[in-house]
Amino acid sequence: MKAIYDVAAPAKLNLFLHITGRRADGYHLLQSVFMLIDWCDTLHFERRGDGQISREDLCPTAAQIPRANRPPAEVLPVDDLCIRAARALQFHLPAGHPGKKLGVHIGLVKNIPTQAGLGGGSSDAASTLLALNRLWNCQLALPTLMEIGLQLGADVPFFLQGHNAWVEGIGDQITPIQLPAARFVVAKPPDGLETAKIFAHPDLPRASANAIISGFVARSESGEDNAESGLFEFGRNDLQVVAQNLSPGVRQGLEWLKLLGLNGRMTGSGSAVFAKTGSAVKSEDWVAHISNVPPGFSARVCNNLPQHPLLDWAG
Repeated sequence: MKAIYDVAAPAKLNLFLHITGRRADGYHLLQSVFMLIDWCDTLHFERRGDGQISREDLCPTAAQIPRANRPPAEVLPVDDLCIRAARALQFHLPAGHPGKKLGVHIGLVKNIPTQAGLGGGSSDAASTLLALNRLWNCQLALPTLMEIGLQLGADVPFFLQGHNAWVEGIGDQITPIQLPAARFVVAKPPDGLETAKIFAHPDLPRASANAIISGFVARSESGEDNAESGLFEFGRNDLQVVAQNLSPGVRQGLEWLKLLGLNGRMTGSGSAVFAKTGSAVKSEDWVAHISNVPPGFSARVCNNLPQHPLLDWAG
């Protein structure tokens, strides 16, 4: 196998996010439901024989252009998560493994906004690990990939395991759950938010009571997907108030969703916001509704995914 093209890396929404404590090492303890949505980055992997790892950003049509004819690639940060994931996998392989001598050129079509709380970078890292595990014939089991992924970021193991999930601890305790099909409006303000700045803020609540997974799962399995069931409006996002004070775009996005008649919430550490649309209005009609998104915002109508597109690659 010399190349793998059109590898999906889906975004996620946090249906709620509670901070329940803080460990002695500074890591925050959380509870959340992570849900996959069909807002995806696309990655292309071409095997190299020189052990080098390289990456370039692509427009949606660039992958169809021979590399020699493409315009110069953008200069990317050295700590890009795709590159870090490839290096981590390469480093993990034992001495003498053929994959040690292999490299990769990664092309990324970046659709998911950055600093949005949508998990785009973590998802790219997870898809990179899954793709290179095949491209380099590493034959590593999922638990090993998840150990590598956790070193890259707390959200990476979620994307590796491939299911919507109840997540606890520092993001390492993952319980797969099923969620009914639903549609969401997702909007990203022009300004982003740094996760570290949110979690370091002195006003961040850090003592939410523990929620109980059984009540949430019971609602999910019953298929109650209307607004009254509260399934997609369970709990709150403990980071939201701090984020609104740091980013005016978060508040503006929530107000815009309210004008659409929707009950919005921030996802992750922001700055993207989302709301469940209900089933009364067709998806194509919602596309027309969101055409009046505030200047500088990017907005999409998204469906949740029952599982990760690369679930079968996880072994």
